[in-house]
Amino acid sequence: MSKEKSANTSSIVSKVWAFCQTLRDDGVGYGDYLEQLTYLLFLKMADEYTKPPHNRTMPIPAEFAWETLTIKSGTELELHYNIMLRELAKEKGILGQIFVKSQNKIQDPAKLYKLIALINAENWILMGVKDKGDIYEGILEKNAEDTKSGAGQYFTPRPLIKAMVECLRPEPMKTIADPACGTGGFFLAAYDWIVDNRNLDKEAAKFLKYETFFGNEIVASTRRLALMNLFLHNIGDIDSDNFISPNDSLITDSGTRYDYILANPPFGKKSSMTFTNEAGEQEKEDLTYNRQDFWVTTSNKQLNFVQHIRTMLKTTGQAAVVLPDNVLFEGGVGETVRKKLLDTTDLHTILRLPTGIFYANGVKANVLFFDGKPSSKDPWTKEVWVYDYRTNIHHTLKKNPLKLSDLKDFINLYNPENRHKRKETYNAESNPEGRWRKFGYDEIIARDKTSLDITWLKDKSLADLDNLPDPDELAQDIVENIEAALDSFRAIMASLK
Repeated sequence: MSKEKSANTSSIVSKVWAFCQTLRDDGVGYGDYLEQLTYLLFLKMADEYTKPPHNRTMPIPAEFAWETLTIKSGTELELHYNIMLRELAKEKGILGQIFVKSQNKIQDPAKLYKLIALINAENWILMGVKDKGDIYEGILEKNAEDTKSGAGQYFTPRPLIKAMVECLRPEPMKTIADPACGTGGFFLAAYDWIVDNRNLDKEAAKFLKYETFFGNEIVASTRRLALMNLFLHNIGDIDSDNFISPNDSLITDSGTRYDYILANPPFGKKSSMTFTNEAGEQEKEDLTYNRQDFWVTTSNKQLNFVQHIRTMLKTTGQAAVVLPDNVLFEGGVGETVRKKLLDTTDLHTILRLPTGIFYANGVKANVLFFDGKPSSKDPWTKEVWVYDYRTNIHHTLKKNPLKLSDLKDFINLYNPENRHKRKETYNAESNPEGRWRKFGYDEIIARDKTSLDITWLKDKSLADLDNLPDPDELAQDIVENIEAALDSFRAIMASLK
């Protein structure tokens, strides 16, 4: 990129950011700003496509074209914008999906006018894909950091996503799915990796743009951000079909099977729906999914996602899924799901993740890597390799956030080029502190409840009082543990009610 272009991009980023801060003073949060930015950017880019050299016909009605926003101000602008949002939501295709349930959150017409002018001043299509994407991803991340908004639950740390993609090394001309895709982070990382590491001919490039990615996202505002995020990263087009279904992916088996599944399903344990009872009060009812392809019927959301992902996976497919600890040790239906997963897929790798890397508090999670297999009377899993990146590891979102370099050792030991040629770093005699260790199928089946919550390293903070973590890290750990406990108690109270 030329220096001039790079400077121009960074000045646009700083303008977009600066205006975001102005609106925050008015009580407009990152999430609301992101939504307005999405509507306006979409309309502006559609307008750019109608001009030379593109000269494309766009599906936007003439009375709501971009120009109609740039020639109005004050109350007239506000009124027109409100009508526009309402009417565009009725349109077909990705246009209607972007504007579904849209609302104007900028109450001051002068600020709305200024935001329109800011977007109007640039040619967004000429800007590099990476630059547009980086602006948008930056605000998505800020939105996730704003813990009060709850947006963090839809945002997986990008270094973790990149590490998972590097392990899977997706091939072109293959499909990639995420049944709970949030703002589309896994899709973008997979797209970037394929573009950077694979030679794509014309057919493969077209397949990557239009036929590779498939997701579900039931939260309308999050789904809108995902659609825009993909569009800004050159996945799909303004008038193409959208890849992200608004349906709850757990309700039914769609019948489609995928080559790769990358996912971080929601962390809430219970699947539930809210309804109004006869007395007119709001009530929650646990949801169980009665599916013939599931091994167990349960209201535990994550166990349902594990079963669903196994169904979605081709017999030649590969999955990498972020799952909380309870999936690894919970008894009863949890044990059944683990045993079935070991038998019907090759569950070859578990990465134990540290706390302090997610925006949702107190989350202890892992990445499970497993390969789809055809049916067989013998278990497919022969050995499980475990990398413990949790014991004696301290990360915080602010002071010591997770970086891709932190996971390089794991990626190298995973050996993505040929995972069948791996070497343990753990040795009982010479290196008991080794973080990479394999366990045979028989060893795991013999464990209490077939628990996959495996640890062998000594926690130094318990033994070495001279080398305790910083007080703020300890305080953060305490806060996270208390908040995780409170969440559990709230769930118990909700079920008792």
